This record gives sequence, structure tokens and C-alpha cells, in this order.
Amino acid sequence: MKKLIAIDLDGTTLNAQSLISNKTEHILKKAIAQGHYVSIATGRPYRLSHQFYQQLNLDTPMVNFNGGLVHIPDKVWDRERASSVHRDIVFDILSQKSALNLDFVAAENKETFFIDSFDYFDSAFFAAEPNEKNLLTVQNMTTNPTSLMICPAKDRVDQVSEVLTKEYGKILDIRTWGGAMPILEIVAKGIQKAKGVAEVADFLSIQQKDVIAFGDEHNDEEMIEYAGWGVAMNNAADRIKEVSNDITDKTNDEDGLADYLEKYLNLN
Repeated sequence: MKKLIAIDLDGTTLNAQSLISNKTEHILKKAIAQGHYVSIATGRPYRLSHQFYQQLNLDTPMVNFNGGLVHIPDKVWDRERASSVHRDIVFDILSQKSALNLDFVAAENKETFFIDSFDYFDSAFFAAEPNEKNLLTVQNMTTNPTSLMICPAKDRVDQVSEVLTKEYGKILDIRTWGGAMPILEIVAKGIQKAKGVAEVADFLSIQQKDVIAFGDEHNDEEMIEYAGWGVAMNNAADRIKEVSNDITDKTNDEDGLADYLEKYLNLN
């Protein structure tokens, strides 16, 4: 029976160096060769995840921005969907930057990004070299972005999340990022990885019971619950372990996903 294998990136498929190891690449490609589908479901924008899509030689739809964007990279697809956050909200949050003690505020869509200052800009993290057009200003960002990304002080992530949820919780979903930086990702209310993965499954004619999902962070919760078989990484947050069907024996830095999938699908 064909399976759809939905994989989170940071903390799940990627190791501590933010890379897909040779073993994980080999096992995922082996699963594809045996007729299964692999689809990336990440909070990252496409420009920060395209290299992994290409490394795995995927041709399936991809979920970015925690479900904010569902697309087939480099193809015109009639089912492509992008949600949006109203730009007024972005500038409202930006006005609270000092009060919330944020390093930066960034807004993103499929093609580009905007950031309020280059003081904390990391070319490797943003996978780009910025110019003045990337500054988050009313003049530059004239349309509604797909996602908002903010970076609080490491010890204030939960506090900032609570403040913004109280203020915007009826219209926005605010989630922690699974990467090394203390990032909060913000998308329109109701947008989540599960919604995107369900759209991918429908397109591929895969029933919900045949979806296997791997994740580690709070933005994976609904996806893990939606999947017919949801798997939490050994290094996952406690809540993700609670809602999963199973937990990998090894962490993301020990090829936990590959080790589990190899056994689960009998890929020896």
C-alpha cells in the first residue's frame, strides 16, 4: 500500500548541522523507489528549503510556512494555495518591537522577504544578500505577506507568544520554530501543516490512514494528530510525544527518522 510520508525539516529530517544526512537521504529515496510519496511540510519558506527538495529529487507538492503555502516547486499547479496575513497587522506588531524586545521582524511570501533592520541579518539564515528593497517598510511591502517571522530574546519566546496570542489569537496562529534560533512563526488563523498535508494527500489520492508524519515541535502537533500514523522524534517536545502514535528510538542527529522508516516500511 502506497504511503504519503510527510516530513518536518528542523529537528526531524535535518541533523544538528541543518543537513540531511547520507543515510536519511538514502532511506527516503529508497521509500520513493518502492512507490511511496515523500512530501516536505515545514515552517520554512521555500527559499530556505528548496535545497532539501532538490536533494531528495522530489516532485510532490510541498508545504511551506506551516501550511501557508502549498505548491509544486518550479511548476504551474492549479491547486497551488497561499494564505496571507494582513499587512496592517505586520506593521502593528513592528510598532511593538521595543516593548516585546524583538531582535527583528520579518515578513515573507513565496518569492521574497522583508526585514525591519539589517542589524541582526544573517545571510546564511535568510539564504540571500539583502538590499534596500528588502527593508520592511510601507513603501516596500505593498501586498499582504504569507507569513510573519519574529525573533524574541531566547528567554522571552513563551512570553512574547502569550502576549501576541492574547492580542491576535482570533485571527493569527503563532507557533515556535524547531530550529536553533528563538523564532516565532505567524500565519493566518486555521493555517497549519495538517491542512497542507491533507491537500497533498488528496492530490496524490492517498487516504488519511496511509499518511505517516514525522515531527518534533509544536507546529507539528495537528499534522501528527491528522496522520494515520504520527511519529514524534526522540528529541520532540513532550506535547508532540503525547499526541503521537509512536516515538523514534533515536534523535534527529542520530538519523532517527531514517532508522524508524527503514524498519516501519521494511526497507532493508
